Formats: sequence, structure tokens, C-alpha cells
Amino acid sequence: MRLSDDARKASLLERATLVLNRSWRPVHVTTVRRALCMVFRDAARIVAPDTLSTYTFEEWLQQPVYEDRFAIRSPSVRMAAPEIIVLSRYDRVPCHEAPFTRRNLFLRDDFTCQYCGRRCNSDHLSVDHVLPRSRGGATSWENCVLACIGCNARKADRTLKEVGFRLLRPPVRPRWTPYLTLRPNQRMDSWAQFAPEAKRRTTGSS
Repeated sequence: MRLSDDARKASLLERATLVLNRSWRPVHVTTVRRALCMVFRDAARIVAPDTLSTYTFEEWLQQPVYEDRFAIRSPSVRMAAPEIIVLSRYDRVPCHEAPFTRRNLFLRDDFTCQYCGRRCNSDHLSVDHVLPRSRGGATSWENCVLACIGCNARKADRTLKEVGFRLLRPPVRPRWTPYLTLRPNQRMDSWAQFAPEAKRRTTGSS
């Protein structure tokens, strides 16, 4: 079934937009809808991904919309959905640790069983304690992983050695990033130029 125009527009307005502070460092991710409101109030400017030129709301309306860009359309307006905005006022870069939550654990492990490598939806995954709680294992980033229903049932209340399991990768506490609440496929390609690892590669190759 094809989405109605209203449904497509609502879905586009909920897409992710990267927010930079005045020093052009990523600080968080918002929705297209929220980003447009911020730009309309002059709290931010839209960044053109290709040229890094910045635009006010009125200036952005005058920019051409290329075929490979997501466009917001109405009877009187056609404009590209902003992928990146930069704040007009400085906003510090958050430095707090990533909170340990079920949602963040699913995002860290990318909805993938850490024993067999099977990717599943959340209904077929559970949180497993690598060292079982009955053996003194803590509920923490370093001791919890995602496991599919089958692997969780096989492991039960045993250690990895006892059941013969190996982890795909060691469970670690993730660093906070602006993309913490997004799955990898929700990130825009244009954001890569602002990622810390991209900057380190650029610096190292110069």
C-alpha cells in the first residue's frame, strides 16, 4: 500500500537532522520539523552539505532542490529537507557518559545477538548477563549483551566456558555521541565529515 502525501510528509519531517554548535562540532540530533522551527526563529542556520554554506530560512527556500535530496512539498513551497544545521549561539559539547538503558544497549549491539550474530527485531532479543547474576554478575555495560531467544535459552544460567559460547565482541561502555539514540541506517552520509574519527583521519593524512 502506498503512503498518502500527508503520511510521506509526516515521515520526512521526522527524519534526523544533525545539530552543530557555533564551533561546528556535533552536539545532538533533532528532527527535520524541529530543525526548521529553529531556523525559522533564527536560532540556527541550515548548512548545505556539499559547500558548507549556511542559509537563513528565507534563503534556503530560494535554493534549488536536487533530485537526490529529500524535498518538502506543499502547494506553494518546495524545499530540501535540512540534513545539518548550525546553532546561532554556542552550545557546549556534552561530555557525560552514555546512560545504561535497554534502548541504548539495543543500539550498542545493533539489534544483533552477540553469540550467534543473528540480527532480529526487539521481540526476538533479550538482555543476557554474560556472568549470570546468580554467580555475582552485575547489570552493567560490561556484563550485559543482547542474545536471541535461542541462544539465551541454551546459555541459561551458565558461564560462557560452561556452554561453549564466544562473544562477537567484548561488551564495553560506549562513549556519548550525538548519534547515540540512532541506528546506523538512520544517519546521513553528509554527517561523516563532522565525525571525530573523520577529522582524525584527515589530520593524519595531511
